[in-house]
Amino acid sequence: MATVSGVKKRTMKMQCCGNLSPQAHYPSMTRYPSPEAKRAVQGSSEAKAVFRVLGMTCAACAASIEKAIKRLPGIRDAIVDVLNNKALVVYFPSLVTEKRIRESIEDAGFIAESIEEESNESSSEICRIHIKGMTCTSCSSTIESTLQGIHGVQKAQVALATEEAQIQYDPKIVSHDQLLQAIENTGFETILISTGEHISKIELKIDGIKNDQSMRAIEKSLEALPGVETIDIYPDINKASIAYRPYLTGPRTFIEVIESSGSGCFRAMIYPEERGRESHRQQEIKQYLKFFLWSLAFTIPVFLTSMVLMYIPGIKHVLDIKVVNMLSIGMILKWEFSTPVQFIIGRRFYVGSYKALRKGSANMDVLIAMGTNAAYFYSLYVIVRAGFSRDFKGTDFFETSSMLISFILLGKYLEVLAKGKTSQAIAKLMELTPGTAILLTLDHDQGNVVAEREIDSRLIQRDDVIKVVPGAKVACDGFVIWGQSHVNESMITGESRPVAKRKGDMVIGGTMNENGVLHVKVTRVGSESALSQIVRLVESAQMAKAPVQKLADHISKYFVPMVILLSLSTWLSWFLAGQFHAYPKSWIQSSMNSFELSLQFGICVMVIACPCALGLATPTAVMVGTGVGATHGVLIKGGQALESASKVNCIVFDKTGTLTLGKPMVVNTRLLQKMALKDFFVFVAAAEVNSEHPIAKAIVEHAKKFKDEQNPSWPEASNFVSISGHGVKAIVQNKEIMVGNKKLMLDHNISIAVEAAEVLAEVEGIAQTGILVSIDREIAGVLAVSDPLKPGANEVVSILKSMKIRGIMVTGDNWGTANSIARQVGIETVIAEAQPEAKANKVNDLQNCGYTVAMVGDGINDSPALVAADVGMAIGAGTDIAIEAADIVLVKSNLEDIILAIDLAKKTFYRIRLNYIWALCYNLLAIPIAAGTIYPFTRLRLPPWIAGAAMAASSVSVICSSLMLKNYKRPQKLKNMDLSGIKIE
Repeated sequence: MATVSGVKKRTMKMQCCGNLSPQAHYPSMTRYPSPEAKRAVQGSSEAKAVFRVLGMTCAACAASIEKAIKRLPGIRDAIVDVLNNKALVVYFPSLVTEKRIRESIEDAGFIAESIEEESNESSSEICRIHIKGMTCTSCSSTIESTLQGIHGVQKAQVALATEEAQIQYDPKIVSHDQLLQAIENTGFETILISTGEHISKIELKIDGIKNDQSMRAIEKSLEALPGVETIDIYPDINKASIAYRPYLTGPRTFIEVIESSGSGCFRAMIYPEERGRESHRQQEIKQYLKFFLWSLAFTIPVFLTSMVLMYIPGIKHVLDIKVVNMLSIGMILKWEFSTPVQFIIGRRFYVGSYKALRKGSANMDVLIAMGTNAAYFYSLYVIVRAGFSRDFKGTDFFETSSMLISFILLGKYLEVLAKGKTSQAIAKLMELTPGTAILLTLDHDQGNVVAEREIDSRLIQRDDVIKVVPGAKVACDGFVIWGQSHVNESMITGESRPVAKRKGDMVIGGTMNENGVLHVKVTRVGSESALSQIVRLVESAQMAKAPVQKLADHISKYFVPMVILLSLSTWLSWFLAGQFHAYPKSWIQSSMNSFELSLQFGICVMVIACPCALGLATPTAVMVGTGVGATHGVLIKGGQALESASKVNCIVFDKTGTLTLGKPMVVNTRLLQKMALKDFFVFVAAAEVNSEHPIAKAIVEHAKKFKDEQNPSWPEASNFVSISGHGVKAIVQNKEIMVGNKKLMLDHNISIAVEAAEVLAEVEGIAQTGILVSIDREIAGVLAVSDPLKPGANEVVSILKSMKIRGIMVTGDNWGTANSIARQVGIETVIAEAQPEAKANKVNDLQNCGYTVAMVGDGINDSPALVAADVGMAIGAGTDIAIEAADIVLVKSNLEDIILAIDLAKKTFYRIRLNYIWALCYNLLAIPIAAGTIYPFTRLRLPPWIAGAAMAASSVSVICSSLMLKNYKRPQKLKNMDLSGIKIE
C-alpha cells in the first residue's frame, strides 16, 4: 500500500473538466464547523449536561428538541429520552453554554431544567475480547463466572461458538487490561478486539525511525491531537496502533502529523490489514491442520505395526524378535512413535486440563488427557514389565492413545472449519466497504471542485467530500451535495429495488451506485457508520444466549465429572466381574486379560462422551439465523429474541408509520366561515409552522400552495403553545388561533357546531383524521388529513391470521380513523386515543391472558410497549439501526418482514431442537454402547480410537446441521404476494 506522500506525488490537480463534467458547485453547502470553531474545539474538552424536560409525549416532541439543540454551534451529540423525560447533551463549552442549551429547549415549547447526573450512576463501556483455547461450555462458563466476579463488571457474555467475550464494565473501576489479565489467569489466550462503541482503531506503519527518541517524539505529537484515546507503539516492527474518536480526528491527520515530525524524515502508511476475527480463525485452522498432520505422521507407523504388519509373516517375525526378556522390537517401535504424539503434539490437552482443574472445573481436555494417559501409561507398564520378566505376556494400547489424539485433532480441525462458515454473514458485511475512494478538494470561497485524488477508504474523515462514480461503492455514510443517481442498498437493507438519490438525500456506506455521479459529504466514519452499527448489532446478537441454552449450560456444568465417574465405574465393574468370574473366559480375547478389557471399556466411555455438541447446539444455530436475517434486512438481537419470536401468537400494531406510510397529507378542506381559503391557510400555517408534529408539517406544506409569492413568509405568531396530543394555539394578527382535535376545543369551552361535528364524523368514517380550526373561539373550518395505508398491509394481516397469529391495533389516533384503518386491513380488535403507557398496559394485559406478544412500532413513542412485549419489532428504522428498545429491527420498513422474522425464528428454533435431540440422543446411545452393554450379546465393542472419532463427529454434525439454515428461503406465501403484483415498498 502506498504511503500518503506517495499518493501526493501521484495526485493530479485537475481543474473541473474532463471526468468532472459538469462542474460541481455547492452555493448552499454547509460550512460548519468554521475554522474558528474547529480551533475552539481543539482547545477544549467536551462536557455533558443532563436536563429534565417536561411536556414530551411522543417521537415528534423528542425530534423537535433534538433538532433545536443541534442547531446550536458546539453541540457534539444530543439524545432525548421520552420515557424518562430527560435530555443528554454532549457539547464543547468553548462554543456554547449549558444555559444557552436550556433556552433552546424552552424556545421549542418545552419546560427544561438542568439536573446533576446521579453521583452513584456508574459509567459504562463495552469491550470485546477474542479468547483462544476454549473447548467446551465448561470453559466458557468458567471465564464468564470469573469476569462476573470482578468488581466493576456489569455484564459478561462468553460465546463458545464465536470464541469471544463481550463485557460491559465501568472504566472508572476496572480497565480492559485487567479484564484481559483475569481471562489469562484462567488459562486462556486473549486478543483485544475493541474497547467501546464510539472509538475507532487504526494501525500505522512508520518508516524512518532510527531510535527510541524518534518514536517518543512521534508518540508525543499524536497524543497532543484532540480525540486520540490511546497509542500503542511496537518499535520492533515500526507499528503504531491508535484508538481515537472519529468525530474529532482521523488517520489522515495522524499521517500528516507523523510526516511533519522529525524534519520530514518519517513516512507513514496504513499497516497491512489483517482481517480481524477471520485472520484468527484462519490461523487456528492452520494450527489444527498442522497438529493433525504431524500426529498422523507418527500415528500411521503405530497403526501399521499394531494392526497390519503383524499379520504379514516375514515382517511379523522381525517385530516379534525379543530385545530384552519379553520386550520385542515391535513394542519398542510403537512406544517410540506414540510418545511424541502423547506429550508433544498432545501437550495442549495437558495444558488445558491443568488450567481447568486449577480453577476447580473440568472440561473436554480433562476427559481426553485422562483417556489417553490411561492407555499410554498402561502400555508403558506392559513394556517395563516385559523388559524385566521372562514369561510376562501383556498387550499394549499405544495405538489407542496415538489414534485417539489424531482423531480428536481431526475433529477439532473440522469443527473450526465449520464454525468459520457460521460467521460468514459478518465477514460479508465487513467486506462491503470499498478499498479506495475519490477524495475531492474544494475551493473554500466558491465551493467548486479544484482537485481529486484516490485514497485508501480508511483514510476518509468526517466532513470530507468524496466522489462516487457509477458502478462504485459508497465508501462512507453521508448526504448528497451534488448529482443524482440510483443506489442499490440491498446489501445493507435487503431492498432489491435501487433507491433514487439526489441533493440532500442520505447514502449508506457499502451500497452500490448504479448510474450518475454523486458528490457525498461524509457524516459518519469508522465505528459510527450504519454498516459498523449493523455488524456490531449482529455480533452482539451472536453473543447473546437464548433461554433454551441455559439447559445445556446447566447439563455441561456437571457433565464432565459425571462422565469421569461413569468411566471409573465402568472400568471397576468389568474388572471386578472378571476377577470374580461373573462372565465366561471366552469373552476375553486371547491377546488380553480381564484388566485390559475393562480398561478399554473405561477409556471408551471417557472419550465418546463430549459436552461440545450440546454446547454448540444453540449458539451455532443462532449465529447462522441472525446472519441470514441480516442479509434479508431483518436484524435480530440475539437468541432470546429468536426464541420469543418463534412462539408469537399475537401481534400488536401501531397505526401511524406501521400500517400506514407515516406521511400525512391534507386531502380536503371544509370552510365553515365566510373567508377566503388563502386567508384561512395563512392563519393556520402561521400557528402550525412552529410545531414539529408530522400533521403540523403536512398542514404547512399544503398551505404553501396558497402562499402569496410576493410575501413568502408567514405572519409572526405570538404566545405560541403546543398542547401535547391535542394541538396548538397562538395569536396571529391579533386573532386567537387554535388548531387541533375535538378535545382541544372542548377543553377551551369552544362549542362545536352541528355542521362541524357532521364533517368530523364523515372524515373519520373514511379513515381520515379531522383537524378543527377555530378563529377567535369560533370553528372556522375542518381539515381532513389522511395517512395512506401501506400497500399489502391487509395481505400481511391475512397471512398472519392463516398462521394463527392474532392481530390488534393500538393507536393514539381517534376512534373513527382507527376503526376505518382496522376494517381496511382486517383487524378486529382496536384501541384508539391511547397514550404510550396505555399501549404498554395493553401488551401486559394480553400477556396475562396467556399470549406471547410481539409489538410492532416506530421504536420511539412506542418504546414502552416495545420493551413490555415479548418481542419488540421496530419498523421504519432507515439507517438509524441502533434502536435500543426493539428486539428485532425491520430495516426496510416492510410489513412483510414481520412474517419473515417470525418464520426465520421458527426455522432456527426447529434447528436448535434438532441439534439438542441429536446431541442428547448421541450421548444416551453412545455411552451405554461404549460401556459394553451390548458386548455380552453381540461380542462387539468400540475400540477407543473409534470412540474418539465418533466424539469428534458429533460436534461437526451439530455445526453442519446449523449451517443448513444458510439455505433459508423466504416463505412461499410472501413469494405468492410478489407474483400477484403486490410488492411492499
